[in-house]
Amino acid sequence: MRATATALDRPAKPATAPQFNGVKVFSATMFADRERLGESVTAWLASRQDIKVTQMVVTQSSDAAFHCIAITVFYWEPLARR
Repeated sequence: MRATATALDRPAKPATAPQFNGVKVFSATMFADRERLGESVTAWLASRQDIKVTQMVVTQSSDAAFHCIAITVFYWEPLARR
């Protein structure tokens, strides 16, 4: 049997500055919408030149009738000073 590490086995990471201050989720369940999902993300990113993407996560979920794809974009956006 092979042992695997759990979160409790690893030392805690030191506190760091947040890696994102914004998140945008794109999701689709219909086949045609899933086919265009990447294009939607690309268009949104092109319209948001002021942000820096820090991470993207692609998630797939399914049940007997539906398949869902989600693309979650984590980003850093400069905040306006008051």
